Amino acid sequence: MKTIIKSLGMAILGGIVALGGYQLVQNEDSSNHIITQPAVVESPLPVTPVSYTGNTSIAGVDFTEAAEKTVHSVVHVINKTVARAPMSMADVWAGRTPYREAIGTGSGVIITPDGYIITNNHVIKNSNHLQVTLNNNQSYKAELIGADEESDIALIKIETDEDLPFVPFGDSNNAKIGEWVLAVGNPFNLTSTVTAGIISAKGRDLESRDQNIQSFIQTDAAVNPGNSGGALVNTRGELIGINTAIKSQTGSYIGYSFAVPSNNARKIIEDFMEFGFVQKGMLGIRGTDLNGTNSKEFGLNSTEGIYVAEIVEDSGAAKSDLRKGDVITSLDGVKISKFSELSGYIKTKNPGDIVNAEVIRKNNLINIPITISRNNTVTIPQIEMELRNLTSEEKKVFNVKEGVKITKTIGKLSRYNLSDYIVTKVNDTDVADIDDIQAVLRDVVPNETLLIQMKNSRGEIERFRYTVN
Repeated sequence: MKTIIKSLGMAILGGIVALGGYQLVQNEDSSNHIITQPAVVESPLPVTPVSYTGNTSIAGVDFTEAAEKTVHSVVHVINKTVARAPMSMADVWAGRTPYREAIGTGSGVIITPDGYIITNNHVIKNSNHLQVTLNNNQSYKAELIGADEESDIALIKIETDEDLPFVPFGDSNNAKIGEWVLAVGNPFNLTSTVTAGIISAKGRDLESRDQNIQSFIQTDAAVNPGNSGGALVNTRGELIGINTAIKSQTGSYIGYSFAVPSNNARKIIEDFMEFGFVQKGMLGIRGTDLNGTNSKEFGLNSTEGIYVAEIVEDSGAAKSDLRKGDVITSLDGVKISKFSELSGYIKTKNPGDIVNAEVIRKNNLINIPITISRNNTVTIPQIEMELRNLTSEEKKVFNVKEGVKITKTIGKLSRYNLSDYIVTKVNDTDVADIDDIQAVLRDVVPNETLLIQMKNSRGEIERFRYTVN
């Protein structure tokens, strides 16, 4: 018994000694954990102190609210068309042309509770039947309200007894590079798909065509075939773009996708709802982007802005104080450094609107108000024609006092070359300008047949019947 007590006492004493030693070591180690301030080294580069006032953590960004608001308002669009099929020997011997039904799919965004839906023109192009499926799997037949091939925007509508969830428009001018965004759509028929990314760039022009300069929002949110016509929204669930294109050698997403800015899309949709066609305005200049090379050639200090090389006659710019050689740096406070940005901003305006241009002239900054004038070339999807008011020279060529020039045919009518014709009458109404044609079409219902009278440069008059889309 004494042996056990003695052993227990020795164990307790050993524990006390060990505990005291461990505490001593810990105190000594703690005294060595001193954080010293490193010496300040002057950087050869300018450094701006940064004060972070917002949430900069990726983990701190919550996409769930925006996704929940949007996913029920993005629809699946099915476009059924009739296309010519390859001919077999039996078809050749029978002298018949075979046709087959083709089905295309895409996305759309509900923008009003009564069923107006915005999508891409290429999603609904040449449709014989449009079907829309909501996120709750209910399907509806859709009616085409209007389509604009140039902007690739279309408006369709479904009829329902219940109010539908919709996405409110945001201001795409206020969208910032680096801002988080969500792309919502139906890629590869995978309905209700949400992907996230940031705005990579603004004012992107993919085609670089003088007559059709586009201004896209570029994002790295994953967009694939089937996303076309879907929503690009910010973290508040506001619509800031309509997903339209991807830049890829494979046809699928590799990091670059593009959306029509919401301000441009909204203007087009409002025109469809109010007029039935798109009112297109123009500033009335021809110019070029400034850069480090041509700014020296022009004798300018600035390397950003639009150099005004020419002013279009009878345009709003011609009637303003704007001059050749001026440099436009902003419109209504929106910075303009590329012609695509200028073109994109003007496309949000109607003829008659006034924009305030900030201009550099002889290295002095001045403000010039410019009235947006009407772009005399108008695409009218109802009759599948691009039309323009006649010039004085064309009136002499066609030997007329009034009429409208056919500049291009689109859709099913594109198989016919009517560029040598002018329209002089629709039904019993003489046509003096585009306004006359648009006035006639306001009272026309789908599937109504029009009698269109045309005249060519040889003085020959032709008439044909056209069934309105």
